[in-house]
Amino acid sequence: MGGSIAKLHHYVPQSYLRGFATEKERITAIPLDRSRQSFTPSVKNVAAQTHFHTVDGLDEPDEFEKVLSGIEGEAVEIIRRLENGKFPLPEDDRWKLSFYIALQSARGPDTRKTIENLQAKIVRVEIGAGGRKNVNRWIKKNLGFEANDEQADRIWKEATQPGGPPITFSNLAHIQHMVQTAEHLMSYIATRPWTLVRFDRRSLITSDAPVSLIRNPKDEPWEGVGFGTAWGISFPLTRKLGLLMSDPMVMLDQFEANDPRIQSIREAVLRGEADRVEKGTTAMEKLFNEHTAEHAREYLYRHPDDDKFVPDELHEPTLINMDAGGFMDAEFDGEPWFGEPKPTTP
Repeated sequence: MGGSIAKLHHYVPQSYLRGFATEKERITAIPLDRSRQSFTPSVKNVAAQTHFHTVDGLDEPDEFEKVLSGIEGEAVEIIRRLENGKFPLPEDDRWKLSFYIALQSARGPDTRKTIENLQAKIVRVEIGAGGRKNVNRWIKKNLGFEANDEQADRIWKEATQPGGPPITFSNLAHIQHMVQTAEHLMSYIATRPWTLVRFDRRSLITSDAPVSLIRNPKDEPWEGVGFGTAWGISFPLTRKLGLLMSDPMVMLDQFEANDPRIQSIREAVLRGEADRVEKGTTAMEKLFNEHTAEHAREYLYRHPDDDKFVPDELHEPTLINMDAGGFMDAEFDGEPWFGEPKPTTP
């Protein structure tokens, strides 16, 4: 195995954070836990966890870190070209930046924690709904061994506790999920009209989850919002440059679903013919920064001079960006919810 192995892995790239930092690469981190004070470290010491992407068993356990480094390097070069006035982008660069943004939406610890939480609740319902006397059958089917009474009792108690059993999403599974998710989401980013917003006197902040979905103002607060239904998707590129990807349906709603002109419009969007540049206003700064703060998980990040652009109202930290309630939070008394399962025929 050649070379040293990187141990501290960033889930928000250092190269990206430098766009919000000083020339000496200092950036102010603002904990959403308001009992903690803001601090101003180097970009290399924020938005990172030890061995977050390490995959044991490979010749190079930090191989994925090197893959990410290549993707991040290309994206930063594209962002530099945007800063220098190269907009709209060539279609190839548009897809590369779209993949980078989609990847950023799925690579943080919040994604991992959310999946662990949902999987734990699913297992909790599977075991709890089957009843205490069927735990051994579940263990045999799902874990592959014959459990004794002590083991079955421990698994029953762990599984049916609030929140379900402790489940860990492996680094490899997280990487696979991240890449698959980004490949799926990138088209929802690339095929939207892009607005590049340039700020002069005002500035943008960023966070540990910098991709924000902006709901349609006409939607009810309880309605969900996703990459396909969002009114807009915002991504602060640097403290002076923001990218807003707006609703493509504004252009398509006038056509029937099978109208051949829809494909022509999509192709025109990919060529950047619907893109535009805007001068940053106070209203646009607030749109970006308020949604960035709303979608943050544990930390906001800003240039040390940009304190006044941080929204006053900040939510409490959370690493769960999706939850399942209802029957998944039901209490179990040990009795099965349904009839006895039929024995399998050999």
